[in-house]
Amino acid sequence: MAFVSQLLLVLSCIICHVLIAGAASEQSYKIFSTSSLKPQAVCSDPKVNPSSSSGATVPLNHRHGPCSPAPSKKEPAFEELLRRDQLRAGYVQRKFSKNHRGGGLQQSEELKVPTELGSSLDTLEYVITVGVGSPAVQQTMTMDTGSDVSWVHCNSNSTAGSTPFDPAKSSTYSPFLCGAAACTQLGAEANTCSNSECQYMVRYGDGSNTTGTYGSDTLALGSDTVKDFQFGCSRVEEGFGDKTDGLMGLGGDAQSLISQTAAKYGRAFSYCLPPSPGSKGFLTLGAQTGTTGFATTGMLRSEQAPTFYGVLLQGIKVGGEQLSVAPSVFSAGSVMDSGTIITRLPPTAYTALKTAFKDGMKQYPPAPSRSILDTCFDFSGQDNVSIPTVALVFDGGAVVDLDANGIIFGSCLAFTGTDDDESTGIIGNVQQRTLEVLYDVGQSVFGFKPSAC
Repeated sequence: MAFVSQLLLVLSCIICHVLIAGAASEQSYKIFSTSSLKPQAVCSDPKVNPSSSSGATVPLNHRHGPCSPAPSKKEPAFEELLRRDQLRAGYVQRKFSKNHRGGGLQQSEELKVPTELGSSLDTLEYVITVGVGSPAVQQTMTMDTGSDVSWVHCNSNSTAGSTPFDPAKSSTYSPFLCGAAACTQLGAEANTCSNSECQYMVRYGDGSNTTGTYGSDTLALGSDTVKDFQFGCSRVEEGFGDKTDGLMGLGGDAQSLISQTAAKYGRAFSYCLPPSPGSKGFLTLGAQTGTTGFATTGMLRSEQAPTFYGVLLQGIKVGGEQLSVAPSVFSAGSVMDSGTIITRLPPTAYTALKTAFKDGMKQYPPAPSRSILDTCFDFSGQDNVSIPTVALVFDGGAVVDLDANGIIFGSCLAFTGTDDDESTGIIGNVQQRTLEVLYDVGQSVFGFKPSAC
C-alpha cells in the first residue's frame, strides 16, 4: 500500500512537471495575426492606458493609417520605406564613433559640425495633433525624438501641410529679433536675419529643407496650454510632397518641446506607438518614473550630441531562453529612436537572434529577403501564426517582452545588423509598439510598460 502511494506521488510529480513544462512552452510563443500585414481602412478604437493622469496627453497615430486626422495619400512601397530607413539609421550612426557608459554616447570629432541637421522625414511614421496660436489652429505634426527644432508650415502656397498656420491671425504670435537669446540658441540651425527677425533653416537627410522665421506662440496640448512656445514658421520648403503640417521635436537639446516645457512637465514624457496603422496611441508630457508598472534602465546621453537618448542592452531572449551573447557585445550602446523603423543590433547579437528565431519557425517556409531584412517567411494561407517570443534585456536587469507586432514586419524578423560590433545600435519604432516608453530625462531613466495601447 505504501508502495502504491509512493508510485502515485511520483506519477503526480511527473504529470505536474509535464504541465509546467507545457505551460512554459506556451509562454515562449506569441500569436501573430497576419491581418496586420494588410492595409487597414477602418480605425479601431481600443482603450489606451497612459500611466500618468497628470500632465498633458494628446492622440498619437500612424500618419499613413485611417486613424490619422490627415492620412497621407502617398505611402511609400515597402522596399522604398526600408531604403529610407537605412538612410536615417546611417545618419544617426555616423553621429557616433565610440560609446561608453560613464560619459554616455560619444560623438566622433569630425562630425561635431554636421552637414545635415536632420534625418529623412519620410521615415517619421507617427503624428500628433496640437493647437498653435490664439485662436488655436489644429496642426497635425510628425513627432521625432531625433529632432529638436519644431516648425509648422506658414506658406499658404505650400502643398505639404493641410492647414498652414498664419501668424498674422494669431494675437499671441511674436517673432524673435536676431539678437534674442532664443535666436542665438539655434546655433547651426540659425539662418541669418530678415528685417531684423530671426531666421532658421533645417536640412534633412533626404535632401528636403525648411526655412523661415523663428518665433513663439501659444501651444495647446489637449486641455493644457504652453505659453511662448518657440518654433519655426516655415516660409520656403524644398523637397516636400505629401507631408503633414510640420514637425514636433522631442529631442534632448534646448530647442525641443521637452526642454522648453521642463518647468511645467519636469523633462519627462512617454508615448505608446500603436500595434498597427489602424489603431491609436498617445503622447504624454509629464509622465514620471515613480509610476508603478515600468521596467526601468539608465539613460545614456552625449554632451556633443544632446539630441539623442541612449540605452544599454545586456542581452536578448528568444522563446524564453537567453542567447549566448556576452553583454560586452552591446557595449557601444543604442539610440532609442521614434523615427528609425527597424532595430539595428551588433552583428554578433543579430546572428544569434535570427538563428534562434528561425529554429522556432521551422513550420513556416522561408521567403526571399526584403531589402535589409534577411529573415523572412511565407505566411500564405495563414490567418494566425505562432512565433517565438523576443525580449530585450537592458542594463540593470530590465526585461522588455516585445509585442508580436514588434517582432514581425512585412513577414520578416524586424531586426538587422550594424556594420560591426563597435557601431552604435538603434532601438527602432517597430520594437516599441504597444509599449509605453517613458523618457524621464530629468532623472536619466528609461521606463517600459507593456500593453499600453
